[in-house]
Amino acid sequence: MTRPGKKRARTGSGARVGSRHEEPGEGGADEAVAFIAEQVAVLRKLAERHKLDVLHHLLGMTQLEADEHLRLRTKRKLS
Repeated sequence: MTRPGKKRARTGSGARVGSRHEEPGEGGADEAVAFIAEQVAVLRKLAERHKLDVLHHLLGMTQLEADEHLRLRTKRKLS
């Protein structure tokens, strides 16, 4: 934690620490969507278990969107 009045040091290039371009192992949009789809499935089960109907529904829509994105990307790569 920083004290009030103190600023965080920047890297030599002036880029922000933790910038999304600096994250190790980032595999691009397809990998991100696959990861999101995986995590949403887990969260959706949790919402269902606790009878959180609106969250369950919204997470289901998110999962469908992620799956559709992956399906379309796969279809384009096969063409």
